[in-house]
Order: sequence, then C-alpha cells, then structure tokens
Amino acid sequence: MQDVCYVDDLERALALLKPQRLEILKRLDEPRTCPELADFFDESPQKVYYHVKALENAGLVAKVAEKRVRGTVEGYYQARARSYWLAPKLIGQIGGARAAQDQLSLRVLLQLAEEVIEDTGKLGAASAVGQSVPSLSLSAHIHLPDANRRAAFMQELQATFQQLARKYGLPEDDVAITDGQGFRLVLLCYPQPETR
Repeated sequence: MQDVCYVDDLERALALLKPQRLEILKRLDEPRTCPELADFFDESPQKVYYHVKALENAGLVAKVAEKRVRGTVEGYYQARARSYWLAPKLIGQIGGARAAQDQLSLRVLLQLAEEVIEDTGKLGAASAVGQSVPSLSLSAHIHLPDANRRAAFMQELQATFQQLARKYGLPEDDVAITDGQGFRLVLLCYPQPETR
C-alpha cells in the first residue's frame, strides 16, 4: 500500500469524489469483501460491488485475494493508498483575468502553492510508507507595521534568498554534469488573513 495516491486526472477524481465511495475507501484500510462492506453500510452487496469496481477501475482500490464461499468466489479489496490527494489543477481558478497588481501577485502566490502541493503529492506517491524524503519546512509570523519597513524586509529577504541559492547551488551550466539531486526552494510571504 502506498502512503499517498496523487489523483491528477479528472476521470479518477470523479470516481473518487462520491460520498459513499469515500466511506468505502476508509473501510478498505485492510482487505475486505463486498458483503463485509455491505454490512457496514447496511446496503446490498451488489450496490457496494458497483462502487468498489468503479474505484478499482480508477486504480484507487486493488483486489488483493479471492476466496471460494458457498460455491461463489468473493474478492478481497484494499485501498491502494493511505491517503488520496487531489491535484489543485482539477479545481481550477475562479474568476477571469484581473489587472490589479495585487491580484496578479496573489495569483502567482496561489500558483506556487499549487505547485508545492502537486510536487508533494508526487513525492508521496513515489515513496514507500515510512520512507524519508529529504525536505525542510519553515514557517514564521512577523509583524510589519508600515510600508517602509515592509518594503525593506521584502528587499532584504529577496536578496538573502538569492544569495543562498547562488552560494550553495551550482550554475545552470554545471547542473547537467553532476549526479546530485535537484531541490526546489519556494519562499512565500503574504499578509496573514484575519482570523474568523
């Protein structure tokens, strides 16, 4: 079983995003038959089988065993992953193009956040359960009371960010000749929304 299944195509997402199927997936953390699932949900085995087959056809569930019971063969099904992540691109962006610079900045911020989610999903899907992925996450809250202080902070932060990338990273021309792993460094800074 994978730790993460990253769902990035619409057909698989549509197969997944039905309330009963989500509940079935939760119960398939260990191998179960359709009659067992039917008992959990007080549904007919045929109805549960329909949903399980849709999940199996979408690659979200796997048949892991078969057992002969009273002249019929029952399949044991299990979820393929412990968690399922949807690609942000499936949701899309609401609204048309906006001319305001702040809205453009927010769109770039959202794009970067979506790329981080997508990359994280792909890394999770490619790694085995319990496998360590070299990564670092930092978070800080800072109060910047006026525009001058905010501008100075942003300028220094950008300069420091670029300086560290130049200091430790290889020039683009040298990257192709190394065996080293590439890392993505994303820095996001935005006003903290008011708490509700």
